[in-house]
Amino acid sequence: MTFAQLNMNQTLLHAITKSGYTVPTAIQAGAIPHILNGKDMLGSAQTGTGKTAAFALPIIQRMQENSMVISRRKHPRALVLAPTRELALQIKESFQTYAKYSGIKTVAIFGGVPKRQQIQSIKRGVDVVVATPGRLLDLLAMKILTLDAIEYYVLDEADRMLDMGFIPDVEKITAKISLPHQTMLFSATLPASIIKLSKAMLDNPVRIEVAKDNTPLETIQQSVFYINKNDKTSLLRDILLDASMKNALVFVRTKQGANRLTKAMQHAGIDADAIHGNKTQSQRQHALDRFKQGKTRVLIATDVASRGIDINDLSHVINYDMPETADTYVHRIGRTARAGREGRSVSFCSAEETHLVKAIQRHIGMMIPVDASHGYAQPKPTHAVRHQMPHARTKEASSHDWKRRRKPSHKRASRKNTMRTQHARGGW
Repeated sequence: MTFAQLNMNQTLLHAITKSGYTVPTAIQAGAIPHILNGKDMLGSAQTGTGKTAAFALPIIQRMQENSMVISRRKHPRALVLAPTRELALQIKESFQTYAKYSGIKTVAIFGGVPKRQQIQSIKRGVDVVVATPGRLLDLLAMKILTLDAIEYYVLDEADRMLDMGFIPDVEKITAKISLPHQTMLFSATLPASIIKLSKAMLDNPVRIEVAKDNTPLETIQQSVFYINKNDKTSLLRDILLDASMKNALVFVRTKQGANRLTKAMQHAGIDADAIHGNKTQSQRQHALDRFKQGKTRVLIATDVASRGIDINDLSHVINYDMPETADTYVHRIGRTARAGREGRSVSFCSAEETHLVKAIQRHIGMMIPVDASHGYAQPKPTHAVRHQMPHARTKEASSHDWKRRRKPSHKRASRKNTMRTQHARGGW
């Protein structure tokens, strides 16, 4: 199937082609025709499957077809709610890319930065507003913005909204939309609370569900390294020093841990930067932009970056610290293998974290292959199953990718020799 077969108009087809996309993803192929027909939508798909285009493309086309595009002060025609500033910026960028030849104007509004620039952008005229709930309510209270002309309303990552306590704000915003409108709700998972919310917001919706709620993308090659906690930094350094690793998003548990690990990698000569909640919005955006542009090869992040950040062609996700919840694991590794690409996730697991691996494996319905081909390997915990389930065989780490190295008998004295050995043999 092609985008032309989805009845996209020539203006959008030109923008899509310029963006490098040729074939719609499953969620796009399922959702676009129904949204073009004016149906409310309840969509479920994992991250990296093209959800943003699934609603952005048909909204842009309907805005073009239903009336002339006129950017009117304080009267946007489409509203997209997102749980985080990073996701809001990503959605705004997608709308701008697809609407490049249409004249439709998009503004992102979110907290953590001064209101002034966002207010000026709204006053210059806006067709699509992408917003986080808190800042949107602020601007509505200031009467900088009104929702009197909203025709298209999207709630993205509804499960994340629920987790962050935004649902009361969402309900307040929904109540302020006066005109009859088309509503689309998208969520990676559909727990009972989200189903209840959808019944309140949606009118006879079409339900599109792509992939099982708790199944990672099939294109992600997963592996777990059992290791002593104190050896994690050395192993990460050894992996990242290999030039064949294109780029990596490394997840840690704490802000302090992110800063400390970033300094350690920089000291080893690795281009690395950190992104976490203590950074200002401009610092976070600068670090993310440099990573997207390839100027920084390694981005070390807390879970502030685990959702809503679209990094094209990310080769590796590394869980330096195991996530506290199985759902977070799915969202972390979903940063790679986006839009049908292949990717790899690597998890470092110390003895204190083995229960987390067990919970993750139970959640995703498969055993994560154990990779012991590194110099810091520890014995497999007793809960690890020695024979993985049949559908997990494709995830097995290949013998070509991760060359075995002997663990030095005098670890501290031998690490330089170990590093020389790994590079001589082909490294990571």
